[in-house]
Amino acid sequence: MRIGLLSLILLLSLNGIAQPGYQIRMKVSGLRDTTAYLGYYYGESTFIKDTARINHAGEFTFDGKQTLPQGVYFLVLNKTRVFEFVVSQDQHFLLETSTSDYVKNMKVTGDVDNKLFFENMVFNMERHKEAEPFIKVLQDSSLNENQKKDAREAFTKINDKVLAYQDRIIKEHPTTLTARLFKANKPIQIPDPPVKPDGSIDSLFQLKWYREHFFDNFDLADDALIRLPRPIYQEKVNEYLDKLFAPQADTLKQALTKVINKAKKNQETYKYAVWINVLKFQNPEIMGLDAVFVHLYDTYFAKGDMNFWANEQLRKNLKDHADRLRKSLIGMKGPNLIMQDANLQPRELYNIKNKYTIIYIFDPDCGSCKKETPKLVDFYSKKKWDVEVFAVSADTSMAKMRDYIKEMGMKWITVNGPRTYVGPYQDLYDANSTPTIYVLDRQKKIIGKKIPAEKLDDFLTQYERIERLKASGKL
Repeated sequence: MRIGLLSLILLLSLNGIAQPGYQIRMKVSGLRDTTAYLGYYYGESTFIKDTARINHAGEFTFDGKQTLPQGVYFLVLNKTRVFEFVVSQDQHFLLETSTSDYVKNMKVTGDVDNKLFFENMVFNMERHKEAEPFIKVLQDSSLNENQKKDAREAFTKINDKVLAYQDRIIKEHPTTLTARLFKANKPIQIPDPPVKPDGSIDSLFQLKWYREHFFDNFDLADDALIRLPRPIYQEKVNEYLDKLFAPQADTLKQALTKVINKAKKNQETYKYAVWINVLKFQNPEIMGLDAVFVHLYDTYFAKGDMNFWANEQLRKNLKDHADRLRKSLIGMKGPNLIMQDANLQPRELYNIKNKYTIIYIFDPDCGSCKKETPKLVDFYSKKKWDVEVFAVSADTSMAKMRDYIKEMGMKWITVNGPRTYVGPYQDLYDANSTPTIYVLDRQKKIIGKKIPAEKLDDFLTQYERIERLKASGKL
């Protein structure tokens, strides 16, 4: 029996077999004879995927031979986002609406997911309108809490309606992107800690449980969650790392391994999970977390795992940065510096015998250095700590260095960085900008880095307190 091509396509469609590529047809009453663009989100960015010409009847089609990555897409007209819709499993569908109200007038044919998506938007608009008078009361600062009680109860009931609506969609249409979005935003309910036989409870139970179940509703291997109007994938990972773990390099390395292993099931989320954390830790605000960047490079780039997307130049840039960082990580012995002082005599970092050594890298022409240097001079002159400063001038001019020493009243060891016997200091210490401060102990182990001069006293006080606790076995 011979089957015509049109009949075969219809038969495949009726049997639930996905058609190849994508074909998103649109008809928008009120539009005519202009160009439309198909846009999509990726993390914190937006991109254009396709273009189409709108005819005199407001009809146009976006189509292609390759299936689109799932996510939230949007229509762009005259550089303006007009409305959003989802692209999920069914990628051959029709959206019909009008310019008078794109969302309320939307009619979807051929895609359950978009039908749910737009129904939810209308439902939310109705609930928001219903809640407006109660929100107004709750935001009224002239009312006391008792006067807001009825409004709060009414608002809670409306919110419960929304949650019940979302739970129904999750239950009845679990594989749709709309349901996955609802689930991804659904909070985890943390159980009460169990009571031990002696009546006590484990104070860390809930934290441990929450860490273990944090991603129960959020599938880190679902790349559609990368393509949303808000970068919730990145926000979710940041919340996990920043709120549930101490800002310590070894602790965060372990936590990151769990995150990335979950994302690794999908090549796109694997790439994304690694990259957002490379960006997060390449110049961390918290001291010592640059070790996490080195760990990410060594684990996922040096071994070639990211070669499927990271080009040679990017890999080189990451390697150079990691190699520079790894020589001056907290806990490592600082590399030796030997450079000429103002009298052209070699001065060696390792010859300093004080309990603490501060490496101060500055530039005589640097505006920030002119503000920071007096603060370091003040700290040094108080003689509260057994400390010596090894200051490195980044400028080649010995005359500028001598003038700066005199102008600032620097009575410590000052050397000229370019006049070195051990190679550029930039290759030994992470100091791409000035001023930069490192703190070393008696054995020249790095115990602090990039600390403002005005915070050095507090840092050393805290450091010695922790060291005493360690020595007493209390930490």
